[in-house]
Amino acid sequence: MKEVIFDKGLSEEKVLEISKIKNEPKWMSDFRVKAYKEFIKQDLPKFGPKIDIDFDNITYYKKVNNKVHNSWNDIDKNVTKTFNDLGVIDQEKTYLDGLGVQYESEAIYHNMIKELEEKNVIFLDTDTALKKHPDLFKKYFNELVKYDENKFTALNGAVWSGGTFIYVPPFTKLDRPLQSYFRINTKDMGQFERSLIIVDHDSEVHYIEGCTAPTYTSDSLHAAVVEIYVGKNSKCRYTTIQNWANNINNLVTKRAVVEENGLMQWIDGNIGSKLNMKYPSCILKGDNSKGECISIAMASEGQIQDTGAKMIHIGKNTQSKIIAKSIARDNGNASYRGKVSIEENAINSKSSIKCDTILLDPYSKSDTIPTNICKNDSSTIEHEATVSKIDEEKLFYMQTRGIDEEKAIELSIIGFIEEFTEELPLEYAVELNNLLKNNFKPLCEI
Repeated sequence: MKEVIFDKGLSEEKVLEISKIKNEPKWMSDFRVKAYKEFIKQDLPKFGPKIDIDFDNITYYKKVNNKVHNSWNDIDKNVTKTFNDLGVIDQEKTYLDGLGVQYESEAIYHNMIKELEEKNVIFLDTDTALKKHPDLFKKYFNELVKYDENKFTALNGAVWSGGTFIYVPPFTKLDRPLQSYFRINTKDMGQFERSLIIVDHDSEVHYIEGCTAPTYTSDSLHAAVVEIYVGKNSKCRYTTIQNWANNINNLVTKRAVVEENGLMQWIDGNIGSKLNMKYPSCILKGDNSKGECISIAMASEGQIQDTGAKMIHIGKNTQSKIIAKSIARDNGNASYRGKVSIEENAINSKSSIKCDTILLDPYSKSDTIPTNICKNDSSTIEHEATVSKIDEEKLFYMQTRGIDEEKAIELSIIGFIEEFTEELPLEYAVELNNLLKNNFKPLCEI
């Protein structure tokens, strides 16, 4: 098909054109226009690092494929080669129940094993889900993350394209993960996927998300929205390994609501991007519900990793845990920013926050910026934060055992993030360790 790519910049006409190309219902076109007007009105966030984006220099929509395929043989060979080189195709064959792939603004590939269809699991790109399951889609869309929360949720509402839609019916447990992979391949490109995951009662799913882009001299933008609904007695694990190039501004809103006895786990790995502002959130609505966020962030030269988590306790006997591991080198900035709020009626609730940072040189930076609020006397919040450099005694010990300094540093870092990697499937833990090893070379003087 002929490629569709918009000129840079955004207008109401372009927003409507995106909806027309997608052949969307009128309510979605109206929603996009409403979100666009909010985007124009909203200021940039007033907290955190300075955001410097020229919105007129962003391409907001690019379509390279006519439809979503379920065979790699039907996709352009150059595009297929990109994902083959990234190892995505091999991952699908080895240990996934289903895979979706987005290239620029649209999904190009989607497939899942037959057994999932027999269990009535829905795993689609978000655009297709809007067409095939309109009532289910409309029931949950924009209910948990409202378009008018901030400038970037409004922008996503106006130009969203692609993303992942999952529905797991009651009493259904998926044995292996589902995965989506997102690739920005064009200079000055914006990607604005919208993901929606519904895990009905007494069910379980693990979803993995990967993100990459080549490096260009000018900046690109990734502003996604993720809404997750975890039903009674259910569990959802959402694993992200993002390795965006250092010209990508990654500004993402991720939120889950958890019902009675439910569990939401965010496993959040942040290696790349120029500026990364991401705070996965749990609203612990049901009694005895639990939320966890285990994250790592590595900041090298020119990178700001402003990451963390938010836990809002509403139900009784709720529990949350945040473990944040940060690594900064070569003048990078890796900081934790988070919020825990235990509401008045969330009696007998507990939250634990642990933030650890390693600085690999004298020039790098890390801040811990927590907001912890407890509104009743029967609940507790514990917060622990450490900033250190690599233990020189451990390095010396390893070197006396014949391990060179570079390898000793590498082993120390891998040990430091063990609480994160042990939560990953083995294949992903190996992949993450390899990514980090590449980032350790060359290291600044400690």
